[in-house]
Formats: sequence, C-alpha cells, structure tokens
Amino acid sequence: MSGIVYLVGAGPGDPGLMTRRSLELIAQADAILYDRLIPAGALEGARDDAELRYVGKEPGAPALPQAEIGALMVELAHRCIRVVRLKGGDPFVFGRGGEEAEVLAAAGVPFEVVPGVTAGVAAPAYAGIPVTHRDAASAVAFVTGHEQEDGDALDFAALAAFPGTLVFYMGVRNLASIAERLVSAGRDRDEPAAIVERGTLPGQRTLTGTLADLAERAEVEGIRAPAVTLVGEVAALRDAIAWLERRPLHGRVVAVTRARAQASGLATRLRELGAEVAETPAIRIEPRPLEGELLEALSRIREYALVCLTSPNGVRLLFDALRGTACDARALAGATVAAIGPGTAAELDAHGVRADVVPERYVAEALVEALARVQVDGRRVLVARAAEARDVLPGAMRDRGAEVDDVALYDTVAEPLGEAERAALARADYVTFTSSSTVRYLADSGAGPPEGARIVSIGPVTSEAARERGLTVHVEAERHDVDGVVAALVDDALERRGAPA
Repeated sequence: MSGIVYLVGAGPGDPGLMTRRSLELIAQADAILYDRLIPAGALEGARDDAELRYVGKEPGAPALPQAEIGALMVELAHRCIRVVRLKGGDPFVFGRGGEEAEVLAAAGVPFEVVPGVTAGVAAPAYAGIPVTHRDAASAVAFVTGHEQEDGDALDFAALAAFPGTLVFYMGVRNLASIAERLVSAGRDRDEPAAIVERGTLPGQRTLTGTLADLAERAEVEGIRAPAVTLVGEVAALRDAIAWLERRPLHGRVVAVTRARAQASGLATRLRELGAEVAETPAIRIEPRPLEGELLEALSRIREYALVCLTSPNGVRLLFDALRGTACDARALAGATVAAIGPGTAAELDAHGVRADVVPERYVAEALVEALARVQVDGRRVLVARAAEARDVLPGAMRDRGAEVDDVALYDTVAEPLGEAERAALARADYVTFTSSSTVRYLADSGAGPPEGARIVSIGPVTSEAARERGLTVHVEAERHDVDGVVAALVDDALERRGAPA
C-alpha cells in the first residue's frame, strides 16, 4: 500500500510564520525531507522515530540532485504512511514543488500541497514595503533571479514594461546584470528599489536606492543570499512604514543562559522585541526522586503552618511531587504560602494557589522581612527549593523557633555547551544571567561571555556571583524576575542607541 507525500511550505524563515497545517504534518510524519532554508526549530515537533533527511542545496553545490530527491520521495512513499517534503517559503513559488508533484503523479503516489508564506511577500513586508499599494502598484510580478537551466533568458522587455512591482528571488549575484538589462529595456533608472537580506529573520537587513545604483550599494554593504530584490514605487514607502528595525532590540544578539526548559518565556519576549536569541543553557534542572526527605515532607504536607517557595521551578516540581502522592492544591489549604517573587507567585496562581506573602524585593532577605508578622514559633515550616540554595531563609525561620524542613526539590547541574552554542555565545551583544548558578556553571565551562558583551543580571545575588567570577555587571534588573530582566535590557539598548527609553 502506498503512503502519501505532503509538499509543505515552511515559510520564509521566521518560525512564527509557519502554518498550523505544516506543524501538524511535521508532528505526524514518518519521514521528512527538508531543505536548507527552513526556519530554525522547524523540526522540533517531529516524532523521535521519524526519519529525517537533509536534501537541501548549498549555493552552487547541490546536496542531492533533484532527480534523486524525486526518486527518494517515491521510495519512501512506498514504505511509509506519511512523508513530508519540507521546503522554505512556498513549494510552488520557485521551490520546484511543481516538478516534484509531477514526479509523484507519474509514479502514482498520492500527494497534497500545503502552501507556505513566500519570501517575495514576507521579506518586503517585514522591511515595511507592501508589494502592492492602491496609489503605487496595482500589480506584482515574481521573477527568478537565475536564468533557467536550459539557458532561456528572461523577457526583460516585458519586465521593463510591466506596470507594477517586480520582485526578484535569488538574484543577488546577478543584480547588476538584472538592473542594467531592465534599464536598457526601458525601465526608469531612477525608479525606487530595495533589497532585503535574510528577510523575516533577526539579522534582516534592508537597503534602498534606485534601480541604477542598488547593485553597487549592495556590493559595498556586503549583501548576501538569501535575499529578495524589489523594484517599484512601493519601495519608497519604506521610510514611512518600516517597523521591524524599529523594535528596540533589533540587530542585537542576546544570550540566554538559563535552563533550556525555562528559557522559552524569556527567549520569546526577547524575539518579540527584535533580538536574535542565542540559547546557551549553562544549567539543567534535575528533579529529585519522590523518596527520602521529600516523600516524608509531602506525607505530612497538611501539618505545615508555612510553605515557602523560592522559584517557579520549585512550584512546578512541588506540584508534580504532590500528584505523585495523590494530592493537589487542596493540600496547602491550611498553610500560609509565601513566594519569593512575582514569577514564583504567578506559577503558584497557575496551580490554583494564591500566594499570601510576596515581598517587594525578590531576594531571600526580603522574604524573611515580609514573614516577620507570620507566627512561626513552635510551628512546622516547609522551605521547598533547589538543593544548592542559600541558607538565609531556613536559617532565619529556625532562629525564630520554627521547626523547619528544608527540602530539595531539584538539583541544578551544569549543561555542557555544544560547538554551535559556543559559536552563538561568541556573537552575543548581551549575556543574561537569571541565577547565580548560571554564572557559576557558564564560567566553569570555559565558555564565558565574549569581550565587549554587556552582562545583564536578574538581581543582586546573581550580580555578586558574576563579580566573584571576574565579570563586570553592566545592567541589573530593578525587578528581579524575567520581566525585570527584559525591561532593564531594553532600557540599556535604547540608551546606547541614543533613543529615549
């Protein structure tokens, strides 16, 4: 029985532009054949047992001839239920999807086409250039920047006379020739033009000019593929409606050193503000098994008068452990619940528990002060936290006569950085530290912040750890949580750019 092949467009590069259907098919596929220009992380949703094959083409050096790609799709369809042929952009817009569909049809293999957002529309849009506009262009033509392999040239006379926007794909190397031939065929040499490099990606660059001078300017600026070139009056609209480069962190590379499982929230916020995020996790969170002192503490959870949580990780793992003992949020109903900061309090709220005590400053010393009015003398207190946390909080509770169970929910261990992560870190303009453990383990790995990078700390304890390791802390968050880190980083970036914060 034959399977089915899906010719899927993955969009121009921004993972957020992948369609819901493309993500569904990636998650279901038995085999995925993917190209070079698919978005970062596009394959993260693939099954662990899926067969992943790279069949992309480097410029001038095909990894696999097109005929062999077609044969491979047919072969896989005969032994797989679902095959995804994943392409950057749209498979039917200069993606050779039509040729591959013909191969599948000739072989009698069922197939479906899943369109994707094409770079010829998306890259100009991210640069603030609409390819059509009521007053400037009522038509748009998409043109390959390469001449066809059989040697047939483009009809430059027709293109020069086209009454609208011209969008050239894959034409960086031929840009000077394209411009010269358009002008020779009658296109206005002073017509506005633009080239967008790495469109929709954090490193996007846009260069504007005229049809006559754009190629020379692109060479001076070192514009490289992938890029799209746009010729038409709409290019002049960029100054008025450009938006991507105006985001406060555009062009900045920000390293996030917190554990991979916890990095997504911070990384998402930074990307939304325009940063290129280098995820370089220096630590990994390892939950403690539900045994020993942890199991013993949870077996008497209802006996505690005060329960203190010091991190969102601790909250999540406490509730995981409670579920392991057939308990839930109701087990904390009789206790005063204290959280060391708003992130911890928010995680408690997500589990159905509103924190009774949250200090104004998000450090252990502030929580000790905030608990001054809570009666603990002779009462049982649970401090649930990381194994290597400071002794400030449990020590203070013992000094006040409490019977304290200081229970480790998890260990924070070093996460070795791979070569790609070290290379990403080396490019960072900012390096964020959200705990003292991220500082220690990154320093111990021998992959410290690059020279010139600005160090951003979540708070005074982390800053002190950084200074102990010989680092200069340039930015310290006033609010000691992820929101505070983001706000402080943005303020610093805007100040250094010379813009009002």
